[in-house]
Amino acid sequence: MSSPGSGVVNGGISYWYADDGLPATVREPLAGDTSADVVIVGGGYTGLWTAYYLKKAAPFLRITVLEQRFCGYGASGRNGGWLYNGVAGRDRYASLHGHEAAVRLQRAMNDTVDEVIRVAAAEGIDADVHRGGVLEVACTPAQAARLKAFHEAELAFGEKDRELYGARETAERIRVAGAVGSTWTPHGARLHPVKLVKGLAAAVERLGVRVHESTPVTEIGPRRAVTPYGTVRASHVLRCTEGFTASLKGQRRTWLPMNSSMIATEPLTEGQWESVGWAGRETLGDMAHAYMYAQRTADGRIALGGRGVPYRFGSRTDNDGTTQPATVEALREILVRFFPALAGLRIEHAWSGVLGVPRDWCATVTLDRSTGLGWAGGYVGSGVATANLAARTLCDLVLHDSGQGGRTDLTDLPWVNHRVRRWEPEPLRWLGVRGMYAVYREADRREQATHRADSSRLARIADRVAGRG
Repeated sequence: MSSPGSGVVNGGISYWYADDGLPATVREPLAGDTSADVVIVGGGYTGLWTAYYLKKAAPFLRITVLEQRFCGYGASGRNGGWLYNGVAGRDRYASLHGHEAAVRLQRAMNDTVDEVIRVAAAEGIDADVHRGGVLEVACTPAQAARLKAFHEAELAFGEKDRELYGARETAERIRVAGAVGSTWTPHGARLHPVKLVKGLAAAVERLGVRVHESTPVTEIGPRRAVTPYGTVRASHVLRCTEGFTASLKGQRRTWLPMNSSMIATEPLTEGQWESVGWAGRETLGDMAHAYMYAQRTADGRIALGGRGVPYRFGSRTDNDGTTQPATVEALREILVRFFPALAGLRIEHAWSGVLGVPRDWCATVTLDRSTGLGWAGGYVGSGVATANLAARTLCDLVLHDSGQGGRTDLTDLPWVNHRVRRWEPEPLRWLGVRGMYAVYREADRREQATHRADSSRLARIADRVAGRG
């Protein structure tokens, strides 16, 4: 059994970069003051997809992308590789705009999984995509009750091809110890995050988009983005910074940078895979309050993530993905709890990253026509697919505003121009988030210990305090 400190590559951005390699060269930084039709701040999925669709729709547009490190340095290069149809805030949008509006948002997310796979193939991006769907398991009576409610809710939002399994059918897919049931959707795929973001960056450059790396943006204002190397002036300035939004002037309380951590094992042997199952290569999650997420990688590892230290005081982010040893050990314990036969498996990589969390936990796309400022994000961990839908929506909003297009199905989705209040100042922010996840972990512990069928009251209280319920 490996210990957290022995032989683990900790940080180095992520396992995905260890596997595919850091960029051999960094694109040139901004060379001075300049102008563009559209300037995009952030070289991750949201920014690159937005540039891609804008340039495809209007090739004459002068589009500049500004990235503080290199494309994919943030969440786009560190996530769990879940391309799936989850979208943060759907239930709230249903309450605000009606059930059918939320159904339209969900259908758009279902289609987005197909869209990402389509574009990757069209652009020759080999991102190790395997469409095995998403399997989410329950391992306690309380989790089973939440699973059934979740499954029924998904059906009510139009997902008629979702399936509900008992213990035997779950084990036929993946043999998770103690799993009493699961729900599966075909609207999901496993992928290699870094291969996707590298391929996407290359694709936008081929289209003629200017991409400047090593160019931190310090301030965004109406029709301008300010950097140490110069200011880019543009009709539209689009903020696509997700979990790094708090580093911008005036944005510290806009979206909270929630920390998520991952581990990757050594490659499993053929016999180990036979003990686990997982022949369908589904992405795997659970119904715990402090949930986990995992995939079977193309090179035969298990990459598994969850919450470690959920938030750093003052909205700080980590240093190149470095992860606390206690978090590595906690994730290893989840791995062994799910798959006891893998207790001796080595953990070879560990890393962390941040995701953007709005105060009401709702993903949004916004364009202020009076200032030319737009933004998309707040994906709360569902960004691999949601970033694509957000980018297409932001693209349509810009085209409409600039007279190049009209209203579309995407610009009429309920998340467009949704506003939410800011997070509390410190130390309330730090105390609240740390306390919330401590309560969630205690709720999971009690549910495992008591085997009660109803969810822990502690978790329901934490949901209300967090603004999720």
